Amino acid sequence: MPTIHYISADGDKTSVDVLPGKRVMQTAQTSGVDGIVGECGGQAMCATCHVYVGAPWQDALQPLSDAEDVMLEDTVCERTDESRLSCQIVVTEELDGITIRLPKAQI
Repeated sequence: MPTIHYISADGDKTSVDVLPGKRVMQTAQTSGVDGIVGECGGQAMCATCHVYVGAPWQDALQPLSDAEDVMLEDTVCERTDESRLSCQIVVTEELDGITIRLPKAQI
């Protein structure tokens, strides 16, 4: 079972075991991880699930879709090369141990 490590803007770490096929946003919400709002419920329509995914994990993710790219222009916190929408990251065995950094704010 893959493990996701969520790091808050303050540096607090929460590790969550998750079944493959779940989304990073969904897993955070059901596990009580603060920092991911997900107002649109995972439809890539609000950017309130913005997270930062650093190397080497970027290469393991699906490519950024056009819709995700557009929504990332509307994030509250700075968009970087590591910015992704957590609703668009599907957990796979290959993502075991991924670190997800949370921004200071979503809305």
